[in-house]
Amino acid sequence: QARLEESGGGLVQPGGSLRLSCAGPPGMGNIYALAWYREAPGKQRELVAVSVRGGITKYADSVKGRFTISRDNAKNMMYLQMNDLKPEDTAVYYCNRGAYYQGNYTPWDDNWGQGTEVTVSS
Repeated sequence: QARLEESGGGLVQPGGSLRLSCAGPPGMGNIYALAWYREAPGKQRELVAVSVRGGITKYADSVKGRFTISRDNAKNMMYLQMNDLKPEDTAVYYCNRGAYYQGNYTPWDDNWGQGTEVTVSS
């Protein structure tokens, strides 16, 4: 698939907010499931949030209530609004295309983009 391009990361103080964007190729808005992952230094990549076409959303427990995933299908865009950021949110964030079935998200492949780096620090 065509590359997804993440943007919006940066350095933010604890308690602050950032909005990440993911720009996809034409047709991304028609993909059933999109997701945000993150990879913190020294840790495995983890699934952060899932947005299923039609309105279903899922979040990792660590971000529930603070992060909101959304998508603008007409613009082939996906977003991650991150509020009340904590130092443990520091990571490179990646967007992803995949499938969602029986409550599980599955990436289409293991080809990851450059991501966008989020650093939460005072």
